[in-house]
Amino acid sequence: MVPQTVARPGAGLSLGRPSKLRTLLILGRVSNLPTVWSNCLAGWWLGGGGKWLDLFCVSVSTSFLYVGGMFLNDAFDAGFDRNHRPTRPIPSGAITEKEVWQWGLGLLAAGLAGLVWHGKTTAILASGLAVCILLYNAVHKIMVLAPVIMGGCRFFVYLLAASMALQGVAGGAVWAGLALAVYVVGLSYIARKESARVRIQYWPCVFLSAPVALAFLLEAADSRCLLLAGWVLWSLFQTWNKTSPNIGRLISRLLAGIALVDWLAVPDMTWPGTALFLIFFFLALLLQRFIPAT
Repeated sequence: MVPQTVARPGAGLSLGRPSKLRTLLILGRVSNLPTVWSNCLAGWWLGGGGKWLDLFCVSVSTSFLYVGGMFLNDAFDAGFDRNHRPTRPIPSGAITEKEVWQWGLGLLAAGLAGLVWHGKTTAILASGLAVCILLYNAVHKIMVLAPVIMGGCRFFVYLLAASMALQGVAGGAVWAGLALAVYVVGLSYIARKESARVRIQYWPCVFLSAPVALAFLLEAADSRCLLLAGWVLWSLFQTWNKTSPNIGRLISRLLAGIALVDWLAVPDMTWPGTALFLIFFFLALLLQRFIPAT
């Protein structure tokens, strides 16, 4: 899943081992950060908008929580990776397990510290997100409903961003957050087959339609529904009938599609603000060319 990096002459790296910076970027799955920022933008806007500084603050703090959670994912999975994914940073020797725990917990603490002082509601939601992150990482290899917890993490991001907006946590943020959560549940169930490289199951794909279904229910469907549906269907088509599918690539595309889900959630945002969602979408795809998303 993570190709080894061969050092360039003069780069000061051990042959076949990635640099420390690249190791940290891989552990943090930083190519997915644009989708965290789009979550925050959508949640904040649905909460009534307000000060851009508040949006910046929640985006930075939530980024720390996300990256910290990704570090902890490898820390919790160290034993599994030694047996099944030896190219991951810990079993490959690129970084020690202790360092990964330190980075993960430190980033999680930094993210919480940046949010808890914004008020009681924000503090409660930030704590709930941190608990979901820890719970998911602890049980995702043994609990069949773990993808629901992952969906809950993204749901909390929406609510967190809305809590720092003028109107606070309102119905629009809740419903859009739930639609995104269902999308992420479907994505996560598909991702559970990544290591096995077997044919993907049909039923999780139904969950991917939740954002489009909500748009139709709210009579807010427009051309963005076609764009999101087209992206999801094209991504699935590239993988569906292959005997040895590259599920990691499918998951990467669906992860980038989260920015399109967020774009669909804010029908009243006008240009140039709405263009940010497309920027986040393409930025996620661009970053995935250098840092694996999974």
